[in-house]
Amino acid sequence: MKYLILVCDGMADFPLKQLGNQTPMEAARTPFMDQLAAGGKVGLTRTIPDGFKPASDVGNMAVLGYDPHEYYCGRGPLEAANIGVDLKEHDVAFRCNLVTADGDTMADYSAGHIKTQEASELIQAVDRAIGNERFRFYPGVQYRHLMVVRDPALSQDLMDTQCAAPHDIMGQKIASHMPKGPAGDYLTQIMDQASEVLARHPVNQVRVDLKENPANRVWFWGQGRRIPLSTFEERFGLTGSVISAVDLVKGLGRLVGLNVLEVPGATGYYDTNYVGKAQAALKTLKDNPFVFVHVEAADEAGHNGHLREKVQAIENFDKLIVGTIMEGLKTSKSVRILILPDHITSVEARTHKPGPVPFLVCGKDVTPHGVKTYTERAAEEGELFVENAYDLLPQLVNTKTW
Repeated sequence: MKYLILVCDGMADFPLKQLGNQTPMEAARTPFMDQLAAGGKVGLTRTIPDGFKPASDVGNMAVLGYDPHEYYCGRGPLEAANIGVDLKEHDVAFRCNLVTADGDTMADYSAGHIKTQEASELIQAVDRAIGNERFRFYPGVQYRHLMVVRDPALSQDLMDTQCAAPHDIMGQKIASHMPKGPAGDYLTQIMDQASEVLARHPVNQVRVDLKENPANRVWFWGQGRRIPLSTFEERFGLTGSVISAVDLVKGLGRLVGLNVLEVPGATGYYDTNYVGKAQAALKTLKDNPFVFVHVEAADEAGHNGHLREKVQAIENFDKLIVGTIMEGLKTSKSVRILILPDHITSVEARTHKPGPVPFLVCGKDVTPHGVKTYTERAAEEGELFVENAYDLLPQLVNTKTW
């Protein structure tokens, strides 16, 4: 048996007046997912357990079959795993965004979706200028980077400090959302020192001249310490691969012993190489029984408040990911597919929201239950509810008949 999980990050949403009280999933043309829905089951599940913030680290961990109550370690350590940063017992890893501040306002959580090469120059310059044996900066992809504090005396204070996600405070005053808690002043001082380095860097001078958003501030959030994870093969008896453009998901895959495939042109944005990801999934399934495909574009559109782009991202996911995989597997008889978002991303609020998300399961020995489309409303009508998303993958693998 072959197993595929296809995650369209942040695809779920709420009904919008601009769409005639439809959600983006309902407004999008998704013939391939609808075809799979008609031949399978559609239901609702909670990817974010009670007590957790609705975030991709929590959601993707749950979708991959790991209970966040037991295994959650924060976003930072997952991204460190993919970048190749070896965390010691008391190290605390922070996600470090390059952002654009307009005065005291958070203007752009991604510094205009700055290119990786430019961003790396900036982060490396910051590390050379202010990094030391207590804290270091590490370049990642586009606006997403890492800052690690190696100071056992500060470890618990850092974990107890509240840090806001920059995409949650767009248009708001930065001063109101600076780190709060026992290590708040320590982190704020580092952020302010980094701003001085960024302000005078030639990369930002060029960006200003080109009327692009400058990366004039770093922003720390999503901190965590390492935690051992049982491997995917130990838990489910399967080997396989993860396909994603973002360090968070790739790092999670590395920590559980899955092979992380690098796909040329996979950007984590609207222009990502959808077909390349689907083709890579088909290729790896020839030799392995499992693949996890993650696509970020719909989530980015939600954070940007771009309704048309979110609908388009869902349509691209359907046609170029799902459609390509369906064509490649049309002669395969022993396959099961699970499709879902990792959380809700409200394009109106431009942030993640709590609540159940729709899932679609189809393939070998999955009995259709009469739902003809794959949307939030159809999932509610399907009357199938799996309380915890981390139970979905075990059911996908171990249940003989759905």
